[in-house]
Formats: sequence, C-alpha cells, structure tokens
Amino acid sequence: MVGTVADSIHRPCYVVGGFVRDLIIGRHSKDIDFVTVGSGIELAEAVAAKIGPKCNIAVYRNYGTAQLHAGNLELEFVGARRESYNRNSRNPIVEDGTLDDDIARRDFTINAMAISVNGDSFGELVDRYDGLGDIARRIIRTPLDPDITFSDDPLRMMRAIRFATQLQFTIYPETLASIARNAERIKIITGERIKDELVKIMRSPKPSIGWELLQQTGLLAIILPELDALRGVEVVNGRGHKDNFAHTMQVLDTVAERSDKEWLRWSALFHDIGKPLTKRFDPAIGWTFHNHNFIGSKMIPRIFRRLHLPLGAEMRYVSKLVELHMRPIALVEEEVTDSAVRRLMNYAEEDLEDLMLLARADITSKNEAKKQRFLDNFDLVEEKFVDIRHKDAELAYRNPVDGNEIMHIFGLHQSPLVGYFAKNLKQAIKDCEIEPTREASIKYLYILGEKAGIQPVNPPLYPLDSDQCTTSPND
Repeated sequence: MVGTVADSIHRPCYVVGGFVRDLIIGRHSKDIDFVTVGSGIELAEAVAAKIGPKCNIAVYRNYGTAQLHAGNLELEFVGARRESYNRNSRNPIVEDGTLDDDIARRDFTINAMAISVNGDSFGELVDRYDGLGDIARRIIRTPLDPDITFSDDPLRMMRAIRFATQLQFTIYPETLASIARNAERIKIITGERIKDELVKIMRSPKPSIGWELLQQTGLLAIILPELDALRGVEVVNGRGHKDNFAHTMQVLDTVAERSDKEWLRWSALFHDIGKPLTKRFDPAIGWTFHNHNFIGSKMIPRIFRRLHLPLGAEMRYVSKLVELHMRPIALVEEEVTDSAVRRLMNYAEEDLEDLMLLARADITSKNEAKKQRFLDNFDLVEEKFVDIRHKDAELAYRNPVDGNEIMHIFGLHQSPLVGYFAKNLKQAIKDCEIEPTREASIKYLYILGEKAGIQPVNPPLYPLDSDQCTTSPND
C-alpha cells in the first residue's frame, strides 16, 4: 500500500535499515522505516490519508520525519539525506540527499540495505556495501571508515557491541580496533542513551558477549569502572585469586540461561562488585574478600544513579540480592538448621527463589566434586524451605503457647502484662530468635518473666517433650 501511494505522487520509496536486516535474518520486527527522495512528511501524510481516520500520525518537522501507527505496526518516513558532524556533538547537520547518500550514512553494512516498494521495481534489493554478505558471514562492519563513523557518532560504538550481542555476530577486526581507538569519544554521549544500549545487551540471550566487548575496547573502564576493576588475577607468594570479571560473566550467562528476569540479571552482574574494595592478602589463608557482599550492596544506588537505571523497587531488589548472595553458600557450609533456614527465608521474603537461582549460578568451581557437593546441599536447603513452610502454615492456626497458658504459668489474671509476654514471644519466633516450638517458647517466657521480675508459679498445662524448659533460667 505504501508503494502504491508513493507511485501516485511519483516518489521513489524504499524500506531501509533494521527491517530489511531482520527480514533477511528471519527476525520478527514491527517497526518499518521508509526513505523517499523528497519530503518524507509529505509521503507519510498521503499514506495516513489512504489508511483513514484510524491511523495516528506524528510529525516532527524539525527532523523531517513522521511516524504512523497502524494496527501493531509503527511506520517511520524520512526523506533521503546526507549528514555532517561537529566534533563536540553527535547531532548531525542534515541536508537533502540521494538514496546513496542516505545509505552511506548508515551505521553498519547490515543496516545499509534498502528494498524498493514502488510498483515497477518492487522487491529489488539495494546493497551498496555487501550487507547481505556480512549477514552470511555474521560480521558487524561499518560501510565507511570506522574512525569517521565512530568519531561522528560515538553511540555507534555501543550499537556495534549491542548488535554483536543480540545477533551473536563478530565485530570485524578493523571495526573493533576503531572502537578501542575512539573509546574516549563515548564521554559526549548522554547517560540515558548509553543506558538504553546496556539494557538491550542485558536482555540478550548471552549478555556476557557485550560486557566482554565493552571491557576489551576500553569502553567499560569509562562507563562502569567498578565492573572493569574486577578483571585480572593478582599473585602474591605464588597464591592467586580467580579472575572475578570472568567469574561474573559466567554467573551472568548462567542466570540468563535460566531466567529472563532483567533485574535478576543485573544482580548477577553486580553480585561481586564489592570485591576490588575488599580484596586483602592474608599470608595464612591467602586472598580474602570479607564483607564484599555488604560493600557491593551499598555501591548499587550510586551505580544505578550514574547509569540512569531505576531508583525504586528495581534498585532495592538488586541491592538486596547482592547483599544476600553469600547467605545460601554460608548456610550449606554449616549445619543446615531450621532456624538458620528460616532466617534466610525471612530476609529474602518473596525473592527467595531468585536468590537461590543466583546462588546456584555463583558456584563456578572447576572442581566438579566440590561444585556438586554445594549444589546437593542447596537441594537440601530448598527441601527445608518446603518443610518449614508446612510447619509455619500449621503454626499459623495456633500459637505454641496461648494467653491462657501464660496466665497459668505465671499466676496472672488478664492484664497488659499477658499481652507483653504474648507479643514478645510472637516477635521472637518471627525474628528467628527461637524455634517455633512449645519447649523453646516456654523457655523464652521464663526469660521474659525474669526480666519483668516475675517467677513462674505453675508448670505448663501440657507435658513437654523435654524437661529443659521446666527449670528457671537461673538454675
């Protein structure tokens, strides 16, 4: 239909850019860009009139573009143009141009193809820079000199890495070297635009591709130096630690394989972000990173603010998982008691499943026996989650010791003091200070009574399984 309208006003018209690339690759795309020689706005208005009143049109005269929303498709129209740049800005100086001018200004060869939609040449491919061949070779390459391409618009360096990550293509060596040469130019790009590219990298099937390319080209040291600082191995007295950047990439990809939750992926990326600040060498035990989880958690708000990431629930979630990611590992290294498991459940709350997924991904030891031992222990911990939920569901219908029994034990009548005992007992169970059993509850009530200056005067109404709680705490 667009081609028919273009023919009616005697305009050559082409589908260009990403839609052509995705059509060839076989990816679904609902955004279609059209370029015409002449006014793109005039063509868009003619198409909108043809579609009728259900078509919404937005015109941006300053940019010479117009967008149409038709059903679930978004169509953008622009006139063919050529561009020149000022070194201190990525905003181009735009002039009218030919189709060849317009194709030449495109960022990569795979995006520099066009397909005619006019009736007499419908479906003809215009491919001046062998984009079709680069798709077959799975290569990201610039149509023109990459130093000019990236210096003119440094955001294209991020886009190259993003496309390489999304499509799992290789960046052409000359193009990759140019990104490294021009990395400092990224400083003129706004944080919002950089954030948009990072988010797309994180949503890719294998996000590590992008982060490793960012690190390799020097962009990471500028954009996120805290993550770049994880790279490398330091050796003292023949003892080295693992490369924490490589470890982080492995954890990130493992999480990405198992979950499409975006903020869980960011938690994986940042889970060891505090290690460079906490790294110490102890001659007796080697390298340590004590409290790196707590330090890392405190770093998250500053990083999110700088990267223009959300500062609400998403940031709090990432900070929480970074802080807690060591808890499951510490738990399986000790005796897996109900109280320890319940504490973990209370800390993690509704994010417990995500925390355990992150903890499992964090086990990257090359010692397969050691790795399997940790994973088996995680299975045990998760079985206890189920058992404790069942126990807590039963206890939700009854308190281990009710108000009547509290009055009996201490010889009290109904009073605020009974409420004091009941309230503090309930809170102690909730905070995992004691096990939610009758024995532990009565022992705790005796301690509360001692603090309040009240001694028990009667034994419990119901027999205990153990006599440990029938004596005063002073005995």
